[in-house]
Amino acid sequence: MSNFDISIQFFKEGKFEEALVQINSCIDEDVSNKELYFFRARVQSRLGNLESALEDFDYLVNREPYNPNYISDRAVVLHLLKRNEEALDEFDRALNLEPLNAYRYSSRAYFKDRIGDLKGAIEDYEKAIELDPEDAVSYNNKGLVEEKLGYKEKSQRSFKKADDLIGYKSVPTNKVPEEITEKGEFPRIGNSSQNSEKSVSGFEKLTFSKYLQTLKNVFTDKSTRQEFLNFIKAGFKKRAD
Repeated sequence: MSNFDISIQFFKEGKFEEALVQINSCIDEDVSNKELYFFRARVQSRLGNLESALEDFDYLVNREPYNPNYISDRAVVLHLLKRNEEALDEFDRALNLEPLNAYRYSSRAYFKDRIGDLKGAIEDYEKAIELDPEDAVSYNNKGLVEEKLGYKEKSQRSFKKADDLIGYKSVPTNKVPEEITEKGEFPRIGNSSQNSEKSVSGFEKLTFSKYLQTLKNVFTDKSTRQEFLNFIKAGFKKRAD
């Protein structure tokens, strides 16, 4: 098993310190591999090492200044560092590079919700839904924002639509959801059908090539956005009774 495989296994198990040791070893051996830095930035985020995560994203964006995935994830770290004006600029930039990607709108909407721009968040969620009418996460989150604004009937309609899209009652409840948004990542959008080789965390039985493909697909293919189930369960728990 390679150091990279070991790092992924540790990440899957929530052993982020151990994952960091292994991914650092991989970078020492292959200093030009951008995807290794991308993975390390995620590990650093999970550890709360936000400045270190930002350094890796700065490295990546400097080398690929028009890569919306790097830009968007860098925006998340900037937000967690409370550098919200810079974060908004980066979310805007990622969206301008992919104006037809519903995830770009839902990411910016989630950010706007967190900084108190509730009407702006609803506008972005509505655009995400327009681009992807089966986007259950955006319906759910739109309902949460509508609830905050006192739009009770609208919020209930949004929640019902999200429930209908994912068959909420059939979602297993025996797993404890992660607090993804506090660990350097915004929720990914997807559906509940998972490849049998993958766990909910998305790193089960992944080889290096499969992992790189997952990094690509997570931004384009709903069926591979592995944090969906955990996020949905956490999101519904946040609804007012």
